[in-house]
Amino acid sequence: MSALAERGVGGKKTWTYDHERYERRRWFLRGLLENIGFRILAKFDRVEGLEYFPQDGPAILMINHIAFIDPIVVLGVVPRNIVPMAKIEVYRYPVWGIFPRIWHVIPVRRGEVDRRALRMALEVLSAGEVILVAPEGTRGPCLKRGKVGVAYLASRGDAPVIPVAVEGTKGFPSINPVRWRQAGAVVQLGRPFKFHGVSKRPKRDELRKMTDEAMYVLAGMLPETRRGEYADLSQATTETIKFV
Repeated sequence: MSALAERGVGGKKTWTYDHERYERRRWFLRGLLENIGFRILAKFDRVEGLEYFPQDGPAILMINHIAFIDPIVVLGVVPRNIVPMAKIEVYRYPVWGIFPRIWHVIPVRRGEVDRRALRMALEVLSAGEVILVAPEGTRGPCLKRGKVGVAYLASRGDAPVIPVAVEGTKGFPSINPVRWRQAGAVVQLGRPFKFHGVSKRPKRDELRKMTDEAMYVLAGMLPETRRGEYADLSQATTETIKFV
């Protein structure tokens, strides 16, 4: 059994989320990250905008994804334990794969609509907890077109989205002294928003518009060289977005 525990109901499988069950081990892992990881493997400079992070209740952290360690850095600096969504392959990484298994990261099958992963994420939100999503579905130096899953989860889970800009993680983890003399990771949280003005069960075109508007918000927090598909901020609209 896991924090996202399977149970049978009328012969069908549903999901229930038990956040408290894994709190102790997650705090232990965070201690290792803060006292060893940020001292030996990855240089962390600062976090900004923590006033936007909710003290309680559900939320979705929406990050840009430059390097492997981006989600790890974010979960290490926010004040509550969060549940990242990550490609299922991370469970198979040598050595590093132990971390998502112990933390109970939500595994996502890329290249398909992973309904199981979406159900698991919605269970976390319904429990009043926070998930982390990289809507591009892959990592790279600049933004790619976002997948609509973030809009689906925000609308179905009635959760605010918090845009999170990550910078300075390229080249880590590393023990190279040259990399350590350069700038380290910076995490910036932006103003939360919720989607509005759309149906309770948005259709594909609505989800696309919601996602693109959310990605433009994130793009506006990034350096111009990181904006990629969302470089032209003059095209940004906020018809489905309400800042909270």
